[in-house]
Amino acid sequence: MKSLLHAESRDALRRRLAALRPNTVPKWGKFSAPQMVAHLIQSLGMMTGDVHVVTARVPWVVRNAPLKHMLIHVIPFPKGLPTSPELLARNAISGVESGPAWSAELSAFDEALERIPIVAEAGRWPAHPAFGPLSGQQWGVQQYRHLDHHFRQFGV
Repeated sequence: MKSLLHAESRDALRRRLAALRPNTVPKWGKFSAPQMVAHLIQSLGMMTGDVHVVTARVPWVVRNAPLKHMLIHVIPFPKGLPTSPELLARNAISGVESGPAWSAELSAFDEALERIPIVAEAGRWPAHPAFGPLSGQQWGVQQYRHLDHHFRQFGV
């Protein structure tokens, strides 16, 4: 299964991001391409513990096997699922069209990806706001699937 803990999966996501343009129109949803990239940077920060996200109020069954396993590994991400406000914090750059601001966001995305192996080596993962405690493997798969969902949203 693809995971952000695998270098080849991170490299494949970098190639997909390189195909994205700031004016790419989404197939669904309200994000612009720059807003989506900003959201993913925040989400990666959540994974590494660099961005704190308030615990979500979800039914207890979401935090327990087997539903937790199914949501992380099998069930597709629904379109239009609400997100935590902390994962929208970078969206002030929504007016980015190209040039230095766009390049800076692409660099920030790459830097966020590069934090993952560092955190993995330390073996300390934060709790997920919806799923609760996750192993590194669970985080890697869940976040890979999250990024893939949004890249598919923009056709990359």
